[in-house]
Amino acid sequence: MAMGELTALGQEALLLSVAVSLPVIGAAAVVGLLVAVFQAATQVQDMTLAHLPRLVVVAIALATLGPWMGRQIAAFAARAFLGS
Repeated sequence: MAMGELTALGQEALLLSVAVSLPVIGAAAVVGLLVAVFQAATQVQDMTLAHLPRLVVVAIALATLGPWMGRQIAAFAARAFLGS
């Protein structure tokens, strides 16, 4: 495998890792922002309230998006190992 092909494969792997993780991280960020606004509005500063909703949303996002993530990674691995 030539150096150009390896570079392209590495770049594709990095972009795939961002594309696969972005929906879950985005959901966690949105929920974190909503919880922060709620805490600021109500002056409730409980640490459980800050982490529990994010944990639940990330678990739900991983459960729903897991098959798609797996298909994307498996397709990339097949392309990488088959050399096409």
